[in-house]
Amino acid sequence: MQHLLQLIHRHKSGEAIGIYSVCSAHPWVLESAMCLAKERQTPILIEATSNQVNQFGGYTGMRPEDFRDRVWRIANHVGLPRQFIWLGGDHLGPNVWQNRPAEEAMVLSERLIQDYVAAGFRKIHLDCSMSCADDPIPLDDTVVAKRAARLCQVAELCWQQVGGERPVYVIGTEVPVPGGAKETLGGIQITSPHAAATTLDIHQQAWKSAGLLDAWERVIALVVQPGVEFDHHRVDKYQSARARPLSRYIETQPYLVYEAHSTDYQIPQAYSELVRDHFAILKVGPALTFALREGLFALDRLDREWNGEQDAVHLMNVLEQVMIEQPECWSSYYQGTPHQQHIARQYSLSDRIRYYWAEPRVEQAVEKLIENLSRNPVPLSMLSQYLPEQAEAVKQGRLSAEPKAWVMDKVRTVLLHYANACERQVVEVTV
Repeated sequence: MQHLLQLIHRHKSGEAIGIYSVCSAHPWVLESAMCLAKERQTPILIEATSNQVNQFGGYTGMRPEDFRDRVWRIANHVGLPRQFIWLGGDHLGPNVWQNRPAEEAMVLSERLIQDYVAAGFRKIHLDCSMSCADDPIPLDDTVVAKRAARLCQVAELCWQQVGGERPVYVIGTEVPVPGGAKETLGGIQITSPHAAATTLDIHQQAWKSAGLLDAWERVIALVVQPGVEFDHHRVDKYQSARARPLSRYIETQPYLVYEAHSTDYQIPQAYSELVRDHFAILKVGPALTFALREGLFALDRLDREWNGEQDAVHLMNVLEQVMIEQPECWSSYYQGTPHQQHIARQYSLSDRIRYYWAEPRVEQAVEKLIENLSRNPVPLSMLSQYLPEQAEAVKQGRLSAEPKAWVMDKVRTVLLHYANACERQVVEVTV
């Protein structure tokens, strides 16, 4: 991850430069992101999360090496050289095994770290902030740091065995719920500079005690809460003035930036402000699959109207049926009446639908939908009704007339907000 270290150095030297992290396993999202990276000749950071990809397959059914191989296949298809792709692991720790005793969860976490590093993932977010079955709530910061250092030792040993670039690390305990808040937002508490300093000091001591001073030099970012979050239907917008004390604190740390999670659905200006304010690593996930879902739902409506209800695939109905039959990935998130749950399943910003795209019935429905609309192309007048931006791009010759391309262009629009914000802007720093 030498190139990522160089990017952080450039940021700390006065450039408001950053990197966005694509946190998705969906092949169309990954392809769209890689096409954009190829077009702009910029590196791309792609991350898998511990519940999404782990030694048991996660909800995608993929182990770390499987995820890596998917990325490489898509890169080969797109024509993006591998040196432009940086692989990271997100929330690596006991997150998936919180219902087990701490020691059992940590042993599983060690295997998780080994598999990620062995597969070539070199940006590692060590997240041991959650309490396990026999832990107090909340977990003491010292325990969190010691567990993270323990996993860092595993990562370092594995790297020494397999070779390649040295891993870089992200630490931090104030991590928003992966994929958005479970309940309605009630006001986000921004991390205080004191809390950030305490987290950093405790982790540094843990690394020192574990003999990891060399690895500590490769800790590049601290996860904090800058005041961005989203729930099912509402977004907390970034307010630079509120985060200013936190921004000023990291300016005193010569080699560190912040990593911001749950940055999805912010306005474009907010991303530039976040990068300027030293939240130089921006994580995005649900917003990408939300855009994918919007595009596919638009295709579903086009299919029903153009090809007729009898011959249409009815993708929305297929998804709804699969989600009702397999509620594990949404039932603890979506509360309320049956109708409210239905609306959340279809349209929530937390986008729990993303857990179901790999289900065989859903995959088959998507394939059939694309086949229907490719065999019997819809007129531009109808495309304009449901995908007006893509219709205009097709009319101007900037976008293919293929249905899959329309959906990927929806994803690209989201990615562009991040890419534009992460480009170089000169700022003053006080280090």
